[in-house]
Amino acid sequence: MSETVPIGAAERLAITGEAGASVAVWLRVGSCALIALAVVLPFALSNYHVFQLTQVMIYAIAVLGLNILTGYNGQISLGHGGFFAAGAYTAAILMHRYGVPYWATLPPAALICFALGVLFGLPALRFEGPYLALVTLAMAVAMPQLLKYFETWTGGQQGIHLDKPMPPPELGLDHDRWLYFLVFVVLLIAMRVAANLLNGRTGLAFVAVRDHPIAAAAMGINSARYKTLAFGTSTAFTGVAGALAAIVIGFVAPESFTLFLSLSFLVGSAVGGIATIGGAIVGGFFIEFVPNFANDISDAAPWAIYGLAMLLFMYVMPRGVVGTVGPWLVRATQEFRAARDAKKTQREN
Repeated sequence: MSETVPIGAAERLAITGEAGASVAVWLRVGSCALIALAVVLPFALSNYHVFQLTQVMIYAIAVLGLNILTGYNGQISLGHGGFFAAGAYTAAILMHRYGVPYWATLPPAALICFALGVLFGLPALRFEGPYLALVTLAMAVAMPQLLKYFETWTGGQQGIHLDKPMPPPELGLDHDRWLYFLVFVVLLIAMRVAANLLNGRTGLAFVAVRDHPIAAAAMGINSARYKTLAFGTSTAFTGVAGALAAIVIGFVAPESFTLFLSLSFLVGSAVGGIATIGGAIVGGFFIEFVPNFANDISDAAPWAIYGLAMLLFMYVMPRGVVGTVGPWLVRATQEFRAARDAKKTQREN
């Protein structure tokens, strides 16, 4: 397997012996600790910071979708901002025009974006690498104009204003914290679905098509089918993220879904770890906070600071934060256990 083996597969290979079992335990303990922190954190922060963390989780779901496509299947997409917009407008139209409950808009957004991804992925099968990136770029460039054209449905330039959902009164939560926990639950479900998919036969087929397409075809793997499935699954995740963004922000407009949004998803994926699941959360933090930090540091040249931050991350951690730190933690845990067992053997002798 090449050095681009996803961290999920590396972890699965590591958790085969006694040392690997301890790694699995530490991973579970760490995951539980992070979940507990995420549950307590919103009660210690202001409403604005809770809103920012909600945005982080929304971006994480979108980046997770892109990781499935680019990291695990090797297809480069610069158009996921367009699918994010499709999910957002699906939720907005269903809520605004038809009075559909906000929570019930998530499955239609996923299904519509999955269908769009499959339809878009079929002609994209003829292209690879930078040529595929240019094809997907058309989606990001065309989407804002299409949204303005179908003014009857999308509200045109004015967009669609939505009422923020009311939290269940028995929970005693305000709007911001209720939406935080709603998005948090969806993020956990998305990560579990992605883990089950990528750690199973489908995920192995994705990686095989990415790394050794000729060998995969010789083994009977239908490359076209799995590439199309990866595209549809990826856009379904991104569509759910877009629907959540519409619900949380309460407003959608064409100017919210520019080309920069698609580029931000790709940057977040690379910074977090392009072939990882946990890296999507790191990517969400990068997308939400680094532009704000860049503006705080320099009002005159914020994008220069943003570019330097990207270069720094890529230089220090070329496989992304999780893609670099994850294998290191696995090796460190195994070496620690091996050294402890060696000392125990010496004492017994």
